Amino acid sequence: MFFLSFALSTHAQESPRFIQESSQYAQESPKYEMRAVWLTTIGGIDWPRNHQKAKQQEELRQTLDQLKRAGINTVLFQARVRATTIYPSSEPWDACLTGFPGKNPGYDPLQFCIDECHKRGMQLHAWVVTIPIGKWNKAGCVQMRKKYPQMVVKIGEDGFMNPEYPGTADYLARCCREIVERYDVDGIHLDYIRYPETWPKPTVAKARKGRKKAKQVASKSPAERRECITNIVRAIHHEVKARKPWVMLSCSPVGKYDDLTRYRSGGWNARTAVSQDAQQWLKEGLMDALFPMMYFRDNHFFPFAIDWQERSYGRIVVPGLGIYFLDPREGRWELSDVTRQMYVSRQLGQGHCYFRSKFLLDNVKGIYDTACRFDCTPALTPPMTWLTDEVPAPPEKLMAQEGKLYWKTASEDREDEDYILYNVYASEEYPVDISKAENIVATRLRQTSICLDMEGHKQSAYNYAVTAMNRYGVESDAAQLLMNAGPRYAKPAISITDGQHIMLPKKPSTLDASYAIIETLAGQQIAVRPYREDRPVDVSQLPEGIYQLRALGRKGRNHRIGFFAIKRK
Repeated sequence: MFFLSFALSTHAQESPRFIQESSQYAQESPKYEMRAVWLTTIGGIDWPRNHQKAKQQEELRQTLDQLKRAGINTVLFQARVRATTIYPSSEPWDACLTGFPGKNPGYDPLQFCIDECHKRGMQLHAWVVTIPIGKWNKAGCVQMRKKYPQMVVKIGEDGFMNPEYPGTADYLARCCREIVERYDVDGIHLDYIRYPETWPKPTVAKARKGRKKAKQVASKSPAERRECITNIVRAIHHEVKARKPWVMLSCSPVGKYDDLTRYRSGGWNARTAVSQDAQQWLKEGLMDALFPMMYFRDNHFFPFAIDWQERSYGRIVVPGLGIYFLDPREGRWELSDVTRQMYVSRQLGQGHCYFRSKFLLDNVKGIYDTACRFDCTPALTPPMTWLTDEVPAPPEKLMAQEGKLYWKTASEDREDEDYILYNVYASEEYPVDISKAENIVATRLRQTSICLDMEGHKQSAYNYAVTAMNRYGVESDAAQLLMNAGPRYAKPAISITDGQHIMLPKKPSTLDASYAIIETLAGQQIAVRPYREDRPVDVSQLPEGIYQLRALGRKGRNHRIGFFAIKRK
């Protein structure tokens, strides 16, 4: 078993492994998969657990290191709590940071978390709690009541933003716009974007004497309520996408969308119970992703997970897994309840999201160990191809020197270098297969170099590939670097005669080859020619680069027979 780690920065960290493992986990691990976690700040229940700045920061670094080792590539970080925030804003500072509501902690925790996530190649989505604004006499609710009395509704001891008041959509949209404008977040994640379950229900007044029908006393019909929530989503979508269209907009709806034909939701669902028309938001393009809170087991989970996927409209669906039920104080779940959900979600192409960070990192009933095995190879978040058809150009001038890998941004992308990220791959085979998750070494790099820190093995034992990736997650073809033509090098290279032609190798008696296929290293077919050993193949129309050559036989089978490079002075 071979290990290769890369030092991504001067900050000490454990890099992910890229190796070929024979375990069942590795064989099933896809290259693209959203692996997320909710990192809760309310009351410091996940973070922070103390009120001293340096300790808070070190605790967050350690938390992110552990999440990285568990394969997490997306952190949903609670930024707006209950009309209070963990970043400087017009709303009060949340008390979780200092112990005192409204007190400045002396730094910007949201910016700090963004920087630390990006150092580790992880996405940071700002988690915004929308409708609830906390206890009636707490700081966030008190300020909202003073500034916007018509926007606030009291239910029991809690305050809520009124989803039926027109100003609510504008206010929440401004909150999200502020985050997107000021911070390099990868996503905005909306929580509780729904009617409170305690919202007064329509009532029926008794009919007066002489009247046949009772009169319904109600504010909004079910359809009107859904439209109120959808209007809030539309306003937020407009403000976010108008500024940074690549920022992923998502929410966490109730785990069951509605009753299914054979399976009932038990009265607790998104569309009917709390007016969340989340599948319609996907259909209209108002949401890029959903993280349904699927904190159920067995037939309360699996049929509804399938329903979400069947109505995803090509967007991202990531079931939220209720791992807190593994804690005996919270529920009676066994580890197998969660692992079955992980396997099924992966088979459906959905990914998984843990609720919440503390239960994962506390390794309750072995869930952390399981996560590390299940996600033993890195994964990229799925690209948002519905938002763009733009494909970046591959990096240029890839080279290795003095223990570092270097490359340059493609000429056409240099005007907007901050928009481009890089992924690094390595393998003993050449060309490096960038479709394999086990070949991923580093993701979402912002710099154009990386230190190669080999653990007891020579750098020349590996070949390297680097891709450019735009902020939508769309990758370029790979720039390839041949370092090792050893026993794992599949086929010998084919020499070029004059830069204009190549001679095909002599066919062995066992090779069924009627045609020669010229492809890019990414597998794109460029040309098909009859397989003739005695005549050169014209490559004068091909641009400079490295190509692979495949033989196509009479029975339709094809085999890779070599590579050639075109370089012209």
